[in-house]
Amino acid sequence: MIEIKEIMNLLPHAYPFLLVDRIVELEPGKRIVGIKNVTYNEPFFPGHFPNRPIMPGVLIVEAMAQTAGVLAFKSLPEEDQGKPIYFLGMDNVRFRKPVIPGDQLRLELEITRHRQSIWGFKGKAFVDGKLVAEADLLAMLGEGE
Repeated sequence: MIEIKEIMNLLPHAYPFLLVDRIVELEPGKRIVGIKNVTYNEPFFPGHFPNRPIMPGVLIVEAMAQTAGVLAFKSLPEEDQGKPIYFLGMDNVRFRKPVIPGDQLRLELEITRHRQSIWGFKGKAFVDGKLVAEADLLAMLGEGE
């Protein structure tokens, strides 16, 4: 299991944009399962939407991308550690059910492609075992800083 402090060291994101709270399963080079606890205190809820808070779909996809980033970092050889990973795109995005305060997002991603600096991922998000969103994601390993 990877706790929030290590996630904060791996990803360049910070509050309010860090959208992964914990990693509960990890197979480097293969798959990962992350958790995002959705609370009413999220800064986007007052505007999306007043009196009926729903997590924006784009942020669900971003949570998937951040989880995929942890998988990529944990799958890199030592000589590539510290290089940035950039989110390049998304395809086949589908939102199945709304995500609301009190839900716990289970973010499941698997590597579908890894050639040179390009990574492909299949992502699915679940709440209480029900599929709420899915997407194919693309990322690229950048040059060192």
